[in-house]
Amino acid sequence: MSVVTLTDIDTGATAKVLPDLGFNCFQFRAMVAGQPVDVLDAVPSFESGQERPSRSGIPILFPFPNRIRAGQYTWKGQAYQLPVTAAQPNAIHGFCLDRPWRVINQGTNFVTGHFQLSVDAPDRLAFWPCDFILEVDYELLHNRLRANFRISNPGDRSLPWGLGTHAYFKLPLGPDSRIGDCTVEVPARRYWPLDQSLPTGETLPVDEGRDLTSGAYVDTLTLDDVLTDIDTSGPQFDCVILDERAGLQVTQTCPPIFREIVAFTPPQRSAICLEPYTCPTDAINLQQQGHDVGWRTLSPGSEFHTWIDLSVGPILV
Repeated sequence: MSVVTLTDIDTGATAKVLPDLGFNCFQFRAMVAGQPVDVLDAVPSFESGQERPSRSGIPILFPFPNRIRAGQYTWKGQAYQLPVTAAQPNAIHGFCLDRPWRVINQGTNFVTGHFQLSVDAPDRLAFWPCDFILEVDYELLHNRLRANFRISNPGDRSLPWGLGTHAYFKLPLGPDSRIGDCTVEVPARRYWPLDQSLPTGETLPVDEGRDLTSGAYVDTLTLDDVLTDIDTSGPQFDCVILDERAGLQVTQTCPPIFREIVAFTPPQRSAICLEPYTCPTDAINLQQQGHDVGWRTLSPGSEFHTWIDLSVGPILV
């Protein structure tokens, strides 16, 4: 599989994107004080295209993040059944993360990927109420990786959608550090209780095991939780990973449209996932039950733009 490599000529920072497997940015290597810092975690053979696309780098989740209960939902009076299996009885992570994307623009430090459901996954068109286009720009600016998202509705019916990413952050950040030196901070005050990985429909204040508002040591956490009620006092908010021994931090910055953060500590891996979502798991069903979940629609011929930033540098005091 072909790999697109981005380079910042000023710092030497690099990023690698795999267009043929979901336009996944699976490597981001910053340069801080002349030393490389690997930010993202991916299995060593990910470039081969034979690994699970949801388990490395930054999978892109659209038009729904996480699960839809039993793969079933109703939209505008029409019932839909998405493919499920005995091993995975719920539809999961949308239609884009495991298919090839088309590269439509590229330079030294940027690349643009284009995915249209009717063109790039026509076998899945019947599973969603209408066609869609998702374009993603990855741009490397010194030690900052910016992802710009453009969602377009080329059809004649309203497009229901939710967007998420599933970044795996590599720990620790320094060669002489341990995971026990690393903390994670997420400004989320509530969470969605889950039953078999699906929200029950209520939210609760974060308890001790899920409270990341003031930072928590990663090695004390076992997480697979949908956090919500993000504390935003401005046009954006930060989720922060600190490596105290290395004196380094990784900051994931998002606008408040990303109203949920899924925090996940993958078993047997030196990594943590901080997944910004515009809606919780099973949002298309929860919104029809009257819950406030941020589920969105896009009118025919319209576009919606948003972004996520990853930046790396010394710990800010």
